[in-house]
Amino acid sequence: MKKFLVLSAALALLTSCGKGDKGELVGVKGKKWFSEKPYGMSLIPGGAFTMGKSDDDIANIQDAPTKTVTVRSFYMDETEITNSEYRQFVEWVKDSIIRTRLAIQAEEAGAKPAEGGRSGKKGGSIGDYGFADVDPEKMTAYDKYMYENYYSVGTEDDMYANRKTNKKIKLITETSKYPDADYVEVMDSMYLPESESFNGLKTIDVSKLKFKYNQVDLNKAVKKKGRKGFYDDVPPLEIYPDTTAWIKDFAYSYNEPMHNDYFWHQAYGEYPVVGVSWKQAKAFCAWRTMYKNSYVKKQKGRDQVNSFRLPTEAEWEYAARGGIESGTYPWGGPYAKNDRGCFLANFKPNRGDYAADGALYTVEAKSYEPNDFNLYNMAGNVSEWTETAYDAGAYEFVSSMNPNVADPKNQRKVVRGGSWKDVAFFLQVSTRDFEYADSARSYIGFRTVQDYMGTDATGTRPK
Repeated sequence: MKKFLVLSAALALLTSCGKGDKGELVGVKGKKWFSEKPYGMSLIPGGAFTMGKSDDDIANIQDAPTKTVTVRSFYMDETEITNSEYRQFVEWVKDSIIRTRLAIQAEEAGAKPAEGGRSGKKGGSIGDYGFADVDPEKMTAYDKYMYENYYSVGTEDDMYANRKTNKKIKLITETSKYPDADYVEVMDSMYLPESESFNGLKTIDVSKLKFKYNQVDLNKAVKKKGRKGFYDDVPPLEIYPDTTAWIKDFAYSYNEPMHNDYFWHQAYGEYPVVGVSWKQAKAFCAWRTMYKNSYVKKQKGRDQVNSFRLPTEAEWEYAARGGIESGTYPWGGPYAKNDRGCFLANFKPNRGDYAADGALYTVEAKSYEPNDFNLYNMAGNVSEWTETAYDAGAYEFVSSMNPNVADPKNQRKVVRGGSWKDVAFFLQVSTRDFEYADSARSYIGFRTVQDYMGTDATGTRPK
């Protein structure tokens, strides 16, 4: 037995000598990595700044005393998430749910693909939309295990979450071309009855558009002193914006056209999405991460990207300042007009006069001049959700490095930047406000951030 152990050790030593490292500590060699700037985002170089109100607290809220803090580098959306971008999320969820329901119906009905159906552009029967399952006999042991056990991000159909639908074939949306009764049954279940539809239009039942994902709670993992059990199941969440917010937010006001058209009409495609709760914004971030990584996974030699997320309150203020220390607004100056008398943001300049700045409601997301970090509308247009839970005394106890209040039990979440219906005080980069996580408002939107990989991009390093 001893001879066997000695022989094994000798063989291990001999085999380790053939790697070209000459017995030196050279580290594990891997492929080169390059930072990739996400589409539509700007790099915000990390650094230190004075967070809080450096001038008089006119409102006397006293929830933002000055505090020097440092934040790490990150990428941030140059604009607020637009209606068009959020509709991409809604359309993906709708398409996934319809395909999953068609596949379930096909399986329960025992329907088979029509001749030429799967290879054709249009389905000949509901069987063409069945699950595109891989033959277990042709799968590796690893693929089979992951297929049977992996829980993916997707719709609320839990028991079918790890099964792939057939996306090679287009959905049929014209009622006159539905292939069979089973297909009609599934599609009809996704739409409102004509008696409940607006002006008799065929309207999707938005309560069916639900998205399910897992989120990581590392604070829970720390408390448990282990890596198990730090995934939190998020209940299936309705992700369609609350378009009735335009009506509910303003009593005794006629805003029906905004309710009817703002989210879905192409005329408002480049305007910021509103009527989205904090929870829905978080769901969008989870989907965007999954959507990007599903593409990256198909590219050989590419690493998965960091998660998209909401910015912390400190990150948002640092980005809004644009590198200008102690500035009142993103453009630095203490006034909301430039030297030519033009307003620099979309807000309510005068009592009752919402349109003095040239806009009654929102404006396109890429309006006005960006700040020095190339970020648009960090003041005005719509207020923006942050990741941070609101605590009036937070500045007294948060860390001076990447400060944040991550309290899942606190449903009051910080919103920043002011909106089209706010006075100039709320546009100041240091002004804090909050809204409840499950609330959706016609004046609150969001933008996302992504962590920067590395530490060399800082705004305070010597030139």
